[in-house]
Amino acid sequence: MAITIIPIATPSLGDRSYVVHDGEVAFVVDPQRDIDRVLALSREHGVRITDVFETHIHNDYVTGGYALAQQVGARYHVNADDPVSYERDEIRDGDVVEVSPALHVRAVHTPGHTYTHLSYVLEGDEPVVFSGGSLLFGSTGRPDLLGEEHKHELARHQYRSARTLATLPDETVVMPTHGFGSFCAATSAGESTDSSTIGRERRVNPVLSQDEEDYVASVIAGLDAYPAYYVHMGPANAAGPSAADLSAPRRADKDELRRRLEAGEWLVDLRHRTAFAAGHVPRTINMGLDGQFSTYLGWLIPWGTPVTLLADTPEQVAEAQRELVRIGIDRPAAQATGRPEEWTDEPLATLPTATFADLAQVRHHREVTVLDVRRVNEWRDGHLIGVLHIPLHDLLKRMDELPDGEIWVHCASGYRSSIASSLIAATGRRVVAINDTYATSAVKAGLPVEAA
Repeated sequence: MAITIIPIATPSLGDRSYVVHDGEVAFVVDPQRDIDRVLALSREHGVRITDVFETHIHNDYVTGGYALAQQVGARYHVNADDPVSYERDEIRDGDVVEVSPALHVRAVHTPGHTYTHLSYVLEGDEPVVFSGGSLLFGSTGRPDLLGEEHKHELARHQYRSARTLATLPDETVVMPTHGFGSFCAATSAGESTDSSTIGRERRVNPVLSQDEEDYVASVIAGLDAYPAYYVHMGPANAAGPSAADLSAPRRADKDELRRRLEAGEWLVDLRHRTAFAAGHVPRTINMGLDGQFSTYLGWLIPWGTPVTLLADTPEQVAEAQRELVRIGIDRPAAQATGRPEEWTDEPLATLPTATFADLAQVRHHREVTVLDVRRVNEWRDGHLIGVLHIPLHDLLKRMDELPDGEIWVHCASGYRSSIASSLIAATGRRVVAINDTYATSAVKAGLPVEAA
C-alpha cells in the first residue's frame, strides 16, 4: 500500500507539520493552531485522521494537536513525562503505534531541544524519521529554551540524540519540524536544502562530525536571542489550547482608531514598507506581511496589548490573523482596510527611505547617527564602522539610548529597518529607513566595514 507524506509549511515561523496516509487512514505530526489546513488535506485525499503525534511541547507556536484530536476523535500521542493538564495517549521511548497495517510509528527518546523530546520513526521499506527539534537539516534544535541553567546539559543530550538517530539506515528520510528559518534551530544550516536523509546528515551535519566537547562549545557560542513570546507558548501548549477562531475582526472607523492610538494600543500597518513609507497614519507601526510578521510582532509587543490590523484588503487581515493565532494572539481588537486616508483625519505621515549609497553620500556632508538593528550574531559577522548597534528586539527598552538628531536605520534587507524606523518615528524623532541589502550594497557603496 503506497504511503503519502504531505508537509505543511509555515514559512513565517520556519516550521513544518506533516500529514501521512496510506490512502485510507492518516496520522499528523506537530500540527499548528490553524488546523483547517490539516482538515482540508484529509478531505482532499479522502482519508481519516486517527492519530496525532507531538514531538515535544513547542516553544515557538501554539499547537493544534489537542484541538485536532478532539475534533476528529483521534488518539493524541504526547510524551508520558510531559506535565500536561489534559488526557492524552501517553507514549514513551520504544513504543510502537500501529496506525494501520502500513503505518507503524516507533517513538525514540531524543532529548536536547527539551528533556522529553521524542522523534518518530515510520518503519518500513522506505523509513522516515520525524525528528521535530532534534536532528535538523545541517543543524540541531537549540538547547536553551528551557532556561540558561539547562543549556549545557541539554546540548550534551542533543549531541547524543543526534548520534542515536544516526544509527538509522542511510536511506532514512529526515523530516524535522524546525530548521526552515525557525528560531528554534541552534544554527543556520551550512547549505540550503529542502530535503535530507540520515546518510546526508552524516556527511554534512556538524553534530555528526564533531566530538562532543567541540559541538557543545560551538552550539553554545552560536546561540542568539529568541523571540520573547516563546515564554508563553509552553504553558499554553501544556494546557491544551482550543482551536483557532479565524472569524473576521470587527471593523473600526477613524474615531475608534484614534481612541485606540491614544490609549497606547498597537495599530499595525500590514502593507509593504514602500507603501507605508509613502503615506501612513501617524504613530502606527509597519510590519509587512512580506516578512516574519508574527515573529517580530510577538517579539516586540508588550504581551496582552490589543492589536488593530490595518491593510489594503480583508484578505491581508485574514492572513495576518492566521499568523497571530499561531503564536497565541487569539483575536485582533479591530481591523481597518482600504486606503490610509480613510483611517485618520490627520495628515498622513511619510517615512524617508534611502540606500547604502545614499548613506555614503550624506556622511560626506553632515553627521548622522546610523543604527544597525540586526541581531548580535549578524553584527559579529560584520558591521559598519562607527554605528550604533541595538538589535530590533531590544529597541523599545533601549529607546532612550538614541541620540538627538537624524537617525538612519538599517538591517539586512530593509524589513526590520522599516519596523524599527516606524517605532522610532512614533516617538517624534527624525528617522530615515535604509531599504537596501546590506550584504551586497554596503561595501559596494564604499562604507567601511569591520567584524567583531
